[in-house]
Amino acid sequence: MDIKHAEQSPVSPSTIFLKDYRQPAYWIDQVELEFDLAAEKTQVKSRLTMRRNNTVASADTPLQLDGNELVLQAVSIDGKALSTAQYQVDDEHLTIQHVPANFILSIEVLISPEKNTALEGLYKSSRMLSTQCEPEGFRRITYFIDRPDVMSRYRVKLIADKQRYPVLLSNGNRLQQGDLPGGKHYALWEDPSLKPSYLFALVAGDLQHIEDHYVTMSGRNVALQLYTEAENIHKCEHAMRSLKQAMAWDEQTYGREYDLDIFMIVAVNDFNMGAMENKGLNIFNAACVLASPDTATDDDYYSIQSIVGHEYFHNWSGNRVTCRDWFQLSLKEGFTVYRDQEFSADLNSRGVKRIDDVNVLRNAQFAEDSSPMAHPIRPDRYMEINNFYTVTVYNKGAEVVRMIRNLVGAEGFRHGTDLYFSRHDGQAVTTEDFVAAMEQANKIELTQFKRWYNQAGTPQLQVNGQYDAAQRQYRLQITQSCAATPNQTEKLPFHIPVAIGLLDSNGRDLPLRLQGESNSSQTQRVLQLTRPQHEFIFEDIPARPVPSLARGFSAPVKVSIERSEDELAFLLAHDTDAFNRWDAGQNLALQELLRQITAYQRGEPMPEPLRLQDALLKVMQDNNIDKMLLSQILSLPSEGYLADQMSIVDVDAIFNARLFTRRYLAKQLFGEFERLYKINASNSKYEFNSQAMAARALKNVALGYLMETETPTVIEQCYQQYACANNMTDRQAALAILCHYNLPERKLALENFFQRFEHDAQVVDKWFALQARSRLPDCFLHVTSLMNHAAFSLKNPNKVRALISSFCMGNPVRFHRKDGAGYAFLAEQILALNKLNPQIASRLAKIMSRWQRYDSSRQELMQRALQRIKSEKDLSKDVYEIVSKSLVEN
Repeated sequence: MDIKHAEQSPVSPSTIFLKDYRQPAYWIDQVELEFDLAAEKTQVKSRLTMRRNNTVASADTPLQLDGNELVLQAVSIDGKALSTAQYQVDDEHLTIQHVPANFILSIEVLISPEKNTALEGLYKSSRMLSTQCEPEGFRRITYFIDRPDVMSRYRVKLIADKQRYPVLLSNGNRLQQGDLPGGKHYALWEDPSLKPSYLFALVAGDLQHIEDHYVTMSGRNVALQLYTEAENIHKCEHAMRSLKQAMAWDEQTYGREYDLDIFMIVAVNDFNMGAMENKGLNIFNAACVLASPDTATDDDYYSIQSIVGHEYFHNWSGNRVTCRDWFQLSLKEGFTVYRDQEFSADLNSRGVKRIDDVNVLRNAQFAEDSSPMAHPIRPDRYMEINNFYTVTVYNKGAEVVRMIRNLVGAEGFRHGTDLYFSRHDGQAVTTEDFVAAMEQANKIELTQFKRWYNQAGTPQLQVNGQYDAAQRQYRLQITQSCAATPNQTEKLPFHIPVAIGLLDSNGRDLPLRLQGESNSSQTQRVLQLTRPQHEFIFEDIPARPVPSLARGFSAPVKVSIERSEDELAFLLAHDTDAFNRWDAGQNLALQELLRQITAYQRGEPMPEPLRLQDALLKVMQDNNIDKMLLSQILSLPSEGYLADQMSIVDVDAIFNARLFTRRYLAKQLFGEFERLYKINASNSKYEFNSQAMAARALKNVALGYLMETETPTVIEQCYQQYACANNMTDRQAALAILCHYNLPERKLALENFFQRFEHDAQVVDKWFALQARSRLPDCFLHVTSLMNHAAFSLKNPNKVRALISSFCMGNPVRFHRKDGAGYAFLAEQILALNKLNPQIASRLAKIMSRWQRYDSSRQELMQRALQRIKSEKDLSKDVYEIVSKSLVEN
């Protein structure tokens, strides 16, 4: 990769900078690959049709190819073998000093898939061979110019033992297949599309599949195939249905049609991420594609629908138009996350989907923005690109796309995407190209808006409203600011769209006419903030209104406005915007919880949340409210979100304040919770639809509160729901609740659950995760014992996420033990994973990156754990980058 590197010390990896981007010195027009596949040893032969890039290279420019963990067997140019004196090989590159302007480069290497525990490149998963090449895994398959702006056409021949690997898949369309001597067979695949190496894929295994078809809007018939191991074939129908829904939605919403004759999905048990959009051959983490009512929850079904959509949408936003370099990752990921969010919103509850998306931002992305790992959605530097597959790049990136859509409107956004796709089809481009298409299609100027791509941090809006009864005017003053982040101490004003409504005393939206306008019947306006301070004056307002701000979470910002509990309760009861209605309830609960936290820290009795109780009672008695929305309203702010409201995080105070509030509400509103449980209970056959999901969600939230009373009747009710449930949603909900109580029923249910599902890897992951999130005091000791369970493996990312991540990220009060044992445990697992799978190790290391937000004792203990990791010999780039940045003090 022709990108200049900063000077490095013997111990620290180099840093790659966006400003140093250069085109590659050589292009690869055609790629021909031949694999002789086996788990122990695979031979890879590549034949690359190459040409010099005369805009940046000369006849003296050497050819440098990327490679990692490869055993080089032979190199030739135009059929002539090179001697070892004609090339150099090191741990990361193959360099040939002299090459012609146009040539055929042939390379033979050996690789060992079964030893590839990093799960990048070609690796063994269960009884199959699979690949993961994004972002830089292809260099573990063969020597190559492994960067996204090198786009080529691929022809791939796969050879393998027919009995062990009867199914041989790769990108594109299958041209040939047949038997070979020695019990082997082959398949020849060709992808007619230009693609970068990160989109290459192959799968070889003993697999079964279900098949369907889809007729595109132009009348083409596309074969749809979903592959998995035989024992999971009954779990494929929902993913297939979701795929067809995604194909239809993309045609209707964006006019985008699928372009190959076949679309394949393969479920893989060992996978670092959720799924991968390889052209025509999507490879999925099995947990993100397999579902049946008795093994998957509503959340699983919902997530599968979203992820299948996301990967399919990448066919245009990522594959046919891809990113020029990895700094542009949000170009494909942010845009595609926005697309899958809208897909899910259209198929389910739009308001609740928005709440789900914002919860991810507030609980994870805002935290990242205030950590040593803060970065813009288009970073300007990195040591290891794997560390930038983040909620900032993905989820905040989606919010930036959403803001553009809000600024130009639905029709204007469609014009912009049409221009973007038609102009850049088959190209590797940048975020500037995306914004330029929006500007040109809508005849607007977005220069200031592009600061969202370059500036890190979460903007803060300070809002003040004043009513002038004599002038019948309401003045809204808004000030924006953004705190310093690493490498960015000063921030320029952002261009922020803020959707607003004003409610009268009856909860009706008022017409909004700004000063200087002749008339307006709009009851919602999008105010555009471009300066540090703005004042907006609304005319003909008959009485003091209640402002409804940032409706639909119109921008990824924090809004600060002084509100009374009565005003928040009013918005919770009356706001016509579903998101703001929920948000008012969250803020009301937040005020109560912060008072309780303060009382707990002072050793005083915690005040009863009387106003929250009254407000929740009213919405619980609202027969017209969306049940899914009500289930969200009844859920208290998370421990992580509460922690972000404190200058010094007190995990014990947060935990006890939430527990006190839940127990108080359970006691005071017992009758209402009991009523909600009963009217939403059902023994009907499981269906995945918004109405049935909402009823189950509300019923299980009610059961969680009822169990806080720990009465024998409710305990039996909870256990019976576990034992008699006809779907995993209700069974898991009951078990999750029981896991918080030291009861005989807890032990019985956990033993029964494992015995019932011990042969289903995805369900066993649930069993680990539920125990890791238990609030019982001995949870840490229980987690350490589960590390030795026969079903647990540190080599499987899903198991690591289920047990270690669930405990360290999802159980703050037990992880942040005062003795630091949780930190020492995490450091130990990071060091073990550093040798096996650096990607997973680095993600775990981020958990301690915000150590400075805790009390001095915990700070010292976390620093000690981080220093222990940093001092490890042979630390991977992935982990070193996270740990070294985390240890830099503000």
